[in-house]
Amino acid sequence: MDSIYRVNIERAVLSSILFNPEEFENIIEVLKAKDFYLLAHQKIFEIMINLYNDDMPLDEEFIRKRVNTKDLDDSILIEILLANPITNTSAYVKEIKDASIKRELSTLATTIKRVSIEEDISANEALDTVQGELYKISTNSINSELKDMVQITDDTLSYIKKMKELGNKHLIGETTGFYDLDKKTTGFNAGDLVIIAARPAMGKTALVLNMALKNIELNKGVVLFSLEMPSEQLMLRLLSAKTSIPLQNLRKGDLNDEQWSRLTNAFDDLSTKKLFVDDGGSLNINQLRSRVRKLAQNEDNNISMVIIDYLQLMQGTGNKDRHQEVSDISRGLKLLAREMKIPVIALSQLNRGLESRPDKRPMLSDIRESGSIEQDADIIMFVYRDDVYKERDEARKEKEAKDKGDEYKSKFLHKSVEEAEIIIGKQRNGPIGTVKLDFHKNLTKFIDKENDSSAPIETIYESVADIQKETHIELPDII
Repeated sequence: MDSIYRVNIERAVLSSILFNPEEFENIIEVLKAKDFYLLAHQKIFEIMINLYNDDMPLDEEFIRKRVNTKDLDDSILIEILLANPITNTSAYVKEIKDASIKRELSTLATTIKRVSIEEDISANEALDTVQGELYKISTNSINSELKDMVQITDDTLSYIKKMKELGNKHLIGETTGFYDLDKKTTGFNAGDLVIIAARPAMGKTALVLNMALKNIELNKGVVLFSLEMPSEQLMLRLLSAKTSIPLQNLRKGDLNDEQWSRLTNAFDDLSTKKLFVDDGGSLNINQLRSRVRKLAQNEDNNISMVIIDYLQLMQGTGNKDRHQEVSDISRGLKLLAREMKIPVIALSQLNRGLESRPDKRPMLSDIRESGSIEQDADIIMFVYRDDVYKERDEARKEKEAKDKGDEYKSKFLHKSVEEAEIIIGKQRNGPIGTVKLDFHKNLTKFIDKENDSSAPIETIYESVADIQKETHIELPDII
């Protein structure tokens, strides 16, 4: 038990600060006042922080001026002053931090008992509470270190050399599944939060399913959280895209012998792939993080991408207004992407306001509850199909004419293949712009434009994978 109550070590560290104030800058990078066990030591450390922020000396005289004698006995300060200064302060600081984390874990054990036995709440609510507290402890225990220019330039030079070894190939991260989109984005990279937004019926779910399909076919692991659609419906769409059998035929089981053969082969192939679907329909950021971590612990799963359909359906973890909840969710997804070193792709709804504009192509400001989402995202894409609005306009004109007793023949021509625009509205480390794809309506499938010359994505991807197996390079964040 003594390992979580390091009072003598706390006293020695505070003494060392008084005798050598220059060390304080390094110490406050690691320790917070709450990391000290003794309440009196917490108060003295808080006073030291305030003095430091006010650019005042960290000595006995100035500390005594700010001490409230009702809260702090003078003997505590005397004991600190009489303690022997230490030389290896960093080792002692680490001991204090470790003891603090252990105490928090001990408190969590009490919390687990309280929410699981004493409080009348559901098991899911209890799990949310425990996961949230454990996440706070784990994030508070992580200490980042500054990188000097020697390390940064070495890492950057290594990165450039590795990219050169790829033969200047454009795909660096996980493939988007589309040649021109990969060229525009270099793929979805480790630590990226990618937002794909659209109005209803534009095909954003179909787009990410196409992306997931391409990645699992490359033997990558993909985790898909579907908060809107059950897994069976997702699988039907996935099969339609993979087999080129119309979705309606799959829904009705209306298949000829050749299509049955294709379907059977598709099932055999997909059964060997690593696609994990959670269609529970109720999810918060703590649950999502926990489930992804659990899957990633098994290296055979090769988790390389997480998809959420869609962000606004995720639940908050406390009694906050919805704007703050979405902000917490967005930030949580970004932290998860960085922690797991994989791209996290979240679908998002758009505000209805764009429907009243002559040009209905989405903009960043159209994202529902957009402030924090726009800030946290590394890439924001919009899915836009002009034919959706043309068809709606013609249907409205036809109805209005019918209501008036007039005849009106719709000018809209139904096409099996419509042009889709993927509008890149934000890209932290690359250009913005538009990539055009073909959308096969009856297959719910996006493909590269037929008149574009496309290199096989598999070939490019394998060369990237070979390089990435040799080394893992971390670049400093570019903001």
